[in-house]
Amino acid sequence: MIRMTEPSKITSQNVPDHQPAAGGIAARARASVGPKYLSGLNPEQREAVETLDGPVLVLAGAGTGKTRVLTTRIAHILSQGRARPAEILSVTFTNKAAREMKHRLGQMLGHAVEGMPWLGTFHSIGGRILRTHAELAQLKSNFTVLDTDDQVRLLKQLLQAENIDDKRWPARMLAGLIDGWKNRGLMPSQVPSGEAAVFGNGKGGKLYASYQERLKILNAADFGDLLLEDIRIFREHPDILRQYQQRFKFILVDEYQDTNVAQYLWLRLLSQAPSSPSFASPRLRGEADAQSAAGEGDSPSTALVETPPHPDPLPASGAREQTPPTKNICCVGDDDQSIYGWRGAEVDNILRFDHDFPRAKVIRLERNYRSTGHILAAASHLIAHNEGRLGKTLRTEDQDGEKVTVTGSWDSEEEARGIGEEIEQIQRKGEKLNEIAILVRASYQMREFEDRFVTLGLPYRVIGGPRFYERAEIRDALAYLRVINSPADDLAFERIVNVPKRGLGDATVQMLHDHARKRRIPLFEAARAVVETDELKPKARGSLREVVAQFDRWRAQREVTAHTDLAQIVLDESGYTEMWQKDRSADAAGRLENLKELVRSMEEFENLQGFLEHISLVMDRDSGADEDAVSLMTLHSAKGLEFDNVFLPGWEEGLFPSQRTLDEQGRAGLEEERRLGHVGLTRARRRAMIYFATNRRIHGTWSTTIPSRFLDELPAANVEITESKGGSAWGGTGGYGASRFDDMEAFGSTYSTPGWQRAQANRNRGGGRNGGGGGSVGSGGFEEEAATFSSSSSSGPDFGSFSSRRRGPLTIEGELVAKSTGTTSEFSLSDRVFHQKFGYGRVTKIDGNKLTIAFDKAGEKKVVDSFVQRA
Repeated sequence: MIRMTEPSKITSQNVPDHQPAAGGIAARARASVGPKYLSGLNPEQREAVETLDGPVLVLAGAGTGKTRVLTTRIAHILSQGRARPAEILSVTFTNKAAREMKHRLGQMLGHAVEGMPWLGTFHSIGGRILRTHAELAQLKSNFTVLDTDDQVRLLKQLLQAENIDDKRWPARMLAGLIDGWKNRGLMPSQVPSGEAAVFGNGKGGKLYASYQERLKILNAADFGDLLLEDIRIFREHPDILRQYQQRFKFILVDEYQDTNVAQYLWLRLLSQAPSSPSFASPRLRGEADAQSAAGEGDSPSTALVETPPHPDPLPASGAREQTPPTKNICCVGDDDQSIYGWRGAEVDNILRFDHDFPRAKVIRLERNYRSTGHILAAASHLIAHNEGRLGKTLRTEDQDGEKVTVTGSWDSEEEARGIGEEIEQIQRKGEKLNEIAILVRASYQMREFEDRFVTLGLPYRVIGGPRFYERAEIRDALAYLRVINSPADDLAFERIVNVPKRGLGDATVQMLHDHARKRRIPLFEAARAVVETDELKPKARGSLREVVAQFDRWRAQREVTAHTDLAQIVLDESGYTEMWQKDRSADAAGRLENLKELVRSMEEFENLQGFLEHISLVMDRDSGADEDAVSLMTLHSAKGLEFDNVFLPGWEEGLFPSQRTLDEQGRAGLEEERRLGHVGLTRARRRAMIYFATNRRIHGTWSTTIPSRFLDELPAANVEITESKGGSAWGGTGGYGASRFDDMEAFGSTYSTPGWQRAQANRNRGGGRNGGGGGSVGSGGFEEEAATFSSSSSSGPDFGSFSSRRRGPLTIEGELVAKSTGTTSEFSLSDRVFHQKFGYGRVTKIDGNKLTIAFDKAGEKKVVDSFVQRA
């Protein structure tokens, strides 16, 4: 018989306390009814989302899902009722990132994100605050935000007023200095005297102050003011600061490692919990601690800063200064991906987070969802050599995959050949070109790859900038060469007639156009005629006469001077090189490097005409936005992107790490370069391939290079040494690397077409290029053995590039593989042709000596007619 107790007589002592057992049915069932937006998060991600109280730093490594954590955290705050949308401040670095966050939030919460006015970029939110309190910055609420061009024009006016030579002291240089000062939170009175002295014979500080005064008169601000004026208002008006501190219950920051000093100060002020003003606001090193002298409610005064600071330098070990109470702030970032120090980013901001926000919780996201095990191990081992980091190790639950490969090449051309061959192999396996990227350290490295891809017919796109031959300085230099080659090229002449500045403005050019149309002659001939009249003012007439005389002289020199030497003469005598040498903007040095690379690229061509025809083919290449193409970019531009296959060329001392960075920044620069290598490796999902060249032309001079120190910092267990497919690699005679011609078979090929078989048979009969019989060894060191034809491209020379190596033309059945190109083609539409690389095809379009051919297997390609023969 079972006795039952009446419910009213059950005491609390009869019922023990109960909590669901971890992992039990009840615990799992309860978890299953949680918010849907939390499903799929790993334990570290979920902790970062659910830790809402107090300061939190989320160290999110590459590919660990930081964007998901940030957006899910906002969704969790809203769904838990901890704050209304207008009480959340969420700042990003780009409008694209802000739009993506809003889109993801809408998907998570099941509706469009409305009422989140404080989700945006630093500058957009800073601008909104400034417009609200514009009168406190001596502005009106409808003030104009100037772009860079407007800034430069305004600064030119100030330079003229101060009688400062704007050629010696360019306005663009001053704009860069002022932007740098504002990024560091420095008002005109705070600029160190030593820094002010570097411009305009010590007038830099005065010009900065005059510029700010002029902005007020014009009711205008620049981008730096959108934060700098906010900081000043917050410091001088504590009541306004407290309004925003009370409004924002939660603050979230994306890419915290990329914040500069001004952004840091802005965030520090807003992130303090509303309290009595007994706590001083964060200040710059050198600012007077006026709190003791100021009465309660007064703002601390600001003294002259004597050194370029990081705000509030870290105290000695074990010491902590009094810090104001903080609210709920969450910063997401990765100290190992701080690569923008050259534009003001301060990695110290993230390294000192636990000092700025005591009792902060640090959560590490180390589970990577992008790359394979070997890639992550290599990247983690490399970055572990940095001393200035908080420390984390990326890991994956995925397979180890392929090892990171390291390949040496004889020179940069062979490097490009090898990478081109590797890309073609990947393409033949059915993989998309969109999943292939080449990440270079310096933009001038791109030229070699662009030329190679045009030769191979590989589509490509340049991300983060124009293609090499589309850059302004390259177009200008080519315009000079085009006028020398063809005086009737009006477009080229009009482009450079006043570049560099010669006092030949729009009115002069219009007069030349009118004269040319009336007489039906080219602009150059119109200029020759006009300088013999009095239609122009004496100064303009003298300048134009000098231009005409220069082109006549250069055209005469063309007959007796090598085209590479002529190009250098033109750039020097025209004043174009000097123009960029005097330019003190940040990109001037890069433009000069590009000009030297342009002159070097001309060496591969017989004459100026052949070079310009090659350029016309490069420039004529169509590129659709949705085209399947290889991505070519600098390492800095690759941040945030990912690809299945990543090539990393140029890992040599002086290039990567950059010698300029090491000279200017020392150990800090070396650590940022190492972070750049870490970013490059972690862009790869499946394969990461590192290349270096034994010889490279830098600044117009061939140099024997040594591999980057970063290669020795990679773990041997996760790296494989491979041989270049563009020729033999590192380790030749004397340790200087083998020539690309060593160990090459005479007629090794990736194709087994009838034409190649006939060529090999002809070679074996003694009709080869070196004129010797079978078995002889030519001057190039080729062993005359029968070549093996196979479907693999892992061996054999690339005759397209080989023919340009000045070792005599390659003859196959009496026809030159490469010959001089003309202005018309001997081929007709629908002609059946054969190309040594793409096989058989039919001509579908003719443009001078350029053919569009529909190949049977390779698809439609544009080629020069000298590279094909009738089938």
